[in-house]
Amino acid sequence: MKKKVLSALLVASMVATMFTGCGDKKEAKGKVYYLNFKPEADAQWQELAKKYTEETGVEVKVVTAAEGTYEETLTSEIDKKDAPTLFQINGSVGYQSWKDYCLDLKDSKVYGELTNDDFAVKSGDGVYGVAYVYEGYGIVVNKKLLEQAGHKLDEIKDFNSLKAVAEDITAKKDSLGFAAFASAGLDGSSSWRFSGHLTNLPLYYEFKDDNVTEQPATVKGTYLAQYQNVWDLYTKNATCDPADLASKTMDDSTAEFKDGKAVFYQNGTWCYNDVKALGDENLAYIPIYFGVNDAEQGLCCGTENFWSVNSQSSKEDQQATLDFMYWVATSDAGTSALADEMGFVAPFKKAKAVQNVLANQMNEYITSGKENVNWVFSFTPNTESWRTPIVSALANYSAGKEWSEVEKAYVDGWAEQYKLQQQ
Repeated sequence: MKKKVLSALLVASMVATMFTGCGDKKEAKGKVYYLNFKPEADAQWQELAKKYTEETGVEVKVVTAAEGTYEETLTSEIDKKDAPTLFQINGSVGYQSWKDYCLDLKDSKVYGELTNDDFAVKSGDGVYGVAYVYEGYGIVVNKKLLEQAGHKLDEIKDFNSLKAVAEDITAKKDSLGFAAFASAGLDGSSSWRFSGHLTNLPLYYEFKDDNVTEQPATVKGTYLAQYQNVWDLYTKNATCDPADLASKTMDDSTAEFKDGKAVFYQNGTWCYNDVKALGDENLAYIPIYFGVNDAEQGLCCGTENFWSVNSQSSKEDQQATLDFMYWVATSDAGTSALADEMGFVAPFKKAKAVQNVLANQMNEYITSGKENVNWVFSFTPNTESWRTPIVSALANYSAGKEWSEVEKAYVDGWAEQYKLQQQ
C-alpha cells in the first residue's frame, strides 16, 4: 500500500512539475529587444538570444544596425510601439543625447557586476550606462611577412622607423608580392577606422594639452599635421592606389591582411577572429605612432560600448531586459559567448579570460606603464554627422584634392555639429 501511495505521489509531483515548467515559459512576462551596435558580432548575439529563450522562455530579439548607422537606426526605432528595450550609448555625450530614454541602473544586479566604476556612465546619483566590453586598437602586424621583408618588430619604435620600414617594403613590393599596409577603405563598412579611431589621436593630444575633460564647443586641430602624416603613410604604402579608397570595404582590407597581401592593418581586438588563421605566433600589435610622444605611447584603449535600458519600456520589459543583461554578464553561456565567440574583454567580475592574442597584448600594454591613448572620440558632437564630411574629404584628398578640406571638415564641422546638438 505504501508503495502505491508513494508511486502515486511521485507521479503527481512529476506532472505538477511539468505543468509548472511549461507554465513558467508560457507565462513569462516581458520581452527583450536588443539593438546591437556591433555588426561583427551579430551571429553570436543571435545565437546567445536563442539560448536564453530556450532556457527561460523569454523572447529576445536582436537587431543589428548596419555599420555607421547606429544613431540613425536608434532614432527611427526608439519611438516605435515595439522599441528597443536594450540599446547602446557611447558615454557621457551619448547619455546627453538619449537621457530621456535611459533607465537608472544603480540598483540593478548587472551594475553590481562591474569590476570598476570607470565602466559606468553616471549623472548625479544615477547610473545610466554599463559597459559590456573593453577594447583596444592599434596597428596589427603580420610578423612573418615583416621578417620576409627583411625587418623585425623591434626595429619599429616610433613614427619615423615605421615609415622607413613601410617605404622599404613599398620599394620591394613587386618582388615581395605584398604591400606594407592593407587598404584604408573609405566605404561605410570601413571608414569609421579613420574618421573615428584615427581622429581620436589628434583629439587626444589636443585635449591633453588643453586639459579638456568634457565635450568642448570647438576644437583647434592642433595635431592635424600628424594626422595627415599617418594617413599618407597608410595610403602611399598600400595594396591599392589612393584614388580607389572610396570604394574599398572592411572586407577588402581584412582579406588583404588575412591572405598575406599586407604587413600592417589598423584595427582592434575585435578583429581577432577574422585574422587568427594567420597563427598567434605571427600576430602582434604596435601603437599608431603619431610623432608626438612615441617613446611613451601605447595603444588606444577604452570603450564606447555602454548598455542602456529603455526607460520608456514597460516595467515587465525592463525587468526582462535587466535579467537578460545579468545572465549575459554572469552565466557560463553568456560569459563564454563574450570571451570565446566575440573575443570581448568584458569588465564583469565573472568574465572569462579571452583566447585572443591581440586582447592579451592590449593588456600587456596597459600594465607596461606606456601611455594609454584614451578614447576621447566619445566627446564627438553628433558623431556620424561630424564624421561623414571627414570621410568625403579624405576620399577627395586621396584622389588629389587639398588637405585643407579635411581640416575644414574636422574643425568647422565640430563647431557646427556642437551648435546643432544644443538645439
